[in-house]
Amino acid sequence: MSTIIEQPRYSCAISAQQSVLAIPRAHPILHSGPGCSERSAYFSLTAGGAKGIGYTGGAHVSSTNSTQKEIVFGGIPKLRDTINGALKVIDADLYVVLTGCTSEIVGDDSFSAAQEFAQQGYPVVAAGTAGFKGNVYYGYKEVVCAIINQFVGDTEPNVRKGVVNVFSVVPYQNPYWQGDLEEIKRILQKLGLKVNILFGAESAGVSEWKDIPNAEFNLLLSPWVGKEIVELLQQKYGTPYLEFPYVPVGAESTGRLLRKVGEYAGIEKAFVEQVIAEQEKTYYSYFADLENFLTLFNNEFAWEYFAVADSNYALGVSSFLTNELGMIPKGIYITDDAKKPYQDKIRKQFLTENEQFTDVLVFENDGGLVQRDLRSRQGSDRELILGSTWEKILARETNKYYTSLSLPLTQDFTLNRSYTGYRGGLELLKEITRDMFR
Repeated sequence: MSTIIEQPRYSCAISAQQSVLAIPRAHPILHSGPGCSERSAYFSLTAGGAKGIGYTGGAHVSSTNSTQKEIVFGGIPKLRDTINGALKVIDADLYVVLTGCTSEIVGDDSFSAAQEFAQQGYPVVAAGTAGFKGNVYYGYKEVVCAIINQFVGDTEPNVRKGVVNVFSVVPYQNPYWQGDLEEIKRILQKLGLKVNILFGAESAGVSEWKDIPNAEFNLLLSPWVGKEIVELLQQKYGTPYLEFPYVPVGAESTGRLLRKVGEYAGIEKAFVEQVIAEQEKTYYSYFADLENFLTLFNNEFAWEYFAVADSNYALGVSSFLTNELGMIPKGIYITDDAKKPYQDKIRKQFLTENEQFTDVLVFENDGGLVQRDLRSRQGSDRELILGSTWEKILARETNKYYTSLSLPLTQDFTLNRSYTGYRGGLELLKEITRDMFR
């Protein structure tokens, strides 16, 4: 590394063990040095909204804990023993071998070791997740593609109309991932679709993954994370995909998503509008309460805001705050290290949402630099900062309002909270107004 990053917002690629744990009854097996699994789990448990360890997570994750002996003489024998032990002791439907820096540097062929067990009929796959290759977003992509290529495999699709696979938020890297996926599945089911959500409590586990090739189309709710996955599925199974550039928040963007999906899936327009009208009736009946609130507390409400989050949430939340609430963006900081071509795409999407996003967008994964720039843009006493625990400290120091939004999040228990969709928009409203009474 040529630079040191202050206040990190994500961990390395091997933390994709948490993506494995987000699949019901899936188990990660790490071929790495001691501490890699513990660090990844610790980050999720303490800084991820206390999301828990998942099935066979935490101290139950299998690891070779490679030492000097494995580095000098090779670690494949120990990896075979670890896989064999996991198959005997851990009751899982899928086992995913993840490689760490040490095993990849010395050239251990972990993929061949995993394939030996797969050829014997065991559901074992391997993914290259060495930390020097990339961050957790990279690891997530490698894990998903590995499962598709090695477990789902080269099968002939039996396409069923109305079946859709959803690729969106990265499990555990987003503190609200469970609730977000539940709401995404709920609103898509309102259109009559059969939704393979793939991760979390609403997923049927490996049976959904096996069903991936049979989908009518794939839905990507993200400006860049997951793009390589849907492209792989198009190439491998001929499945087309529909892109929506972020997870929708509130009525306006959620309605836009449902219309776009409905048109793409060939669903009758009148039915789509009926679904939207039913959802908006409930949504706006609660939203109207905000008018009464603002009548009493208009002078206390934070009409200007800063947001620090990954590109997916930054787009969705900022669009909601500006276009539905009328709040003014003063600084939006995108922390997920999107590459330059994707940055241009994200910037263009922001300007499509609202011209007020001109000159407020900053791509920066160094939290120290984010806070330095944020401080320079602060002005009025009625400003809201949405972000991580780092931003909470800054908000208290500068006497600003604060709302939890992104990792690291050490002071919050998010459980099934969501900021996505109709219900998520209302939840975000509650969180924004709650800090006014601190």
